[in-house]
Amino acid sequence: MLQKDRIRFREMLVEDWKAIHQYASQEIVSQYQPWGPNHEKDSIAYVNEVINDANRNPRERYAFAIVENQSNLLIGAGELQITSLTNRVGEIGYVLHPDYWGKGFATEAGELLLKFGFEDLQLHRIFATCDPRNKGSEKVLKKLDMKLEGIIRESILLKDRWRDSMLFSMLEHEWTDKKGLK
Repeated sequence: MLQKDRIRFREMLVEDWKAIHQYASQEIVSQYQPWGPNHEKDSIAYVNEVINDANRNPRERYAFAIVENQSNLLIGAGELQITSLTNRVGEIGYVLHPDYWGKGFATEAGELLLKFGFEDLQLHRIFATCDPRNKGSEKVLKKLDMKLEGIIRESILLKDRWRDSMLFSMLEHEWTDKKGLK
């Protein structure tokens, strides 16, 4: 079980689309993303895709429901996508309902994703990207001690224009040094 004091990860369930749709249908949540705001069919399709990906072998996408421990409510999603099995590289991402922004939940989710990637999947490198205008996500990635590698110019078509992406990463030895796991 992947968990911290306030949150835990679990596999997605078919009925999770309703809770996901509560935040994924909001413009503010998807403003820096190439998806959304979602219609109901988009949220249903996302959950079905995640469930199908969980059954692939080898599994390369780990998308988890983020559940707040106290209320037992689904408050977001955290993902780790293995981008290269050979080179042991993965990419992390997270999204939360805006009611939980600015309260440390995204940082906890990021820590769980890094722990899972480095300790369970034995990845060598984990990276994340964020829109340079998304100061909240940038702050989270810095709190996670991920290193800013630079700006990937016009890497994502965002609605009607190209978007730059800030690239952050952490290496396996940086994780073990940080956690004292040597």
